[in-house]
Amino acid sequence: MTVPNFEKFMLPLVEIAKDGNEHSLAEAIETLAIQFALSEADRNELLPSGRQARLDNRVGWALTHLRKAGLLERTGRGKFNITDRGRQVLLTRPHEISMRFLLQFPEFVEFRRRQNDEPVKQASANEQRPEE
Repeated sequence: MTVPNFEKFMLPLVEIAKDGNEHSLAEAIETLAIQFALSEADRNELLPSGRQARLDNRVGWALTHLRKAGLLERTGRGKFNITDRGRQVLLTRPHEISMRFLLQFPEFVEFRRRQNDEPVKQASANEQRPEE
């Protein structure tokens, strides 16, 4: 199987965090790799830049979008947990969480507006643009 697009990781990320505990991005990546039955080759596939694994990039972007929508929150470097909004979303038993789904949250709409209004800039090593 190839690495799914970042939207496919959104609902599973919120479900990982539903226990209310703090989770690390590394732990989430490992859990998702197992859940999606990704091979070692899939896990190690690099982006065209050769600097980051495609899986890590996509899970990272899923986490960013969920944080911008207020479903997850950052608790430290590479750490996150669920918010009350995230719990409320899970109570609705969504079939999936996508960017379209996240448009119901004003903070996410503002994030997307700002992202689209910004001139294209050179991404730093810590702030890479989504590859897709």
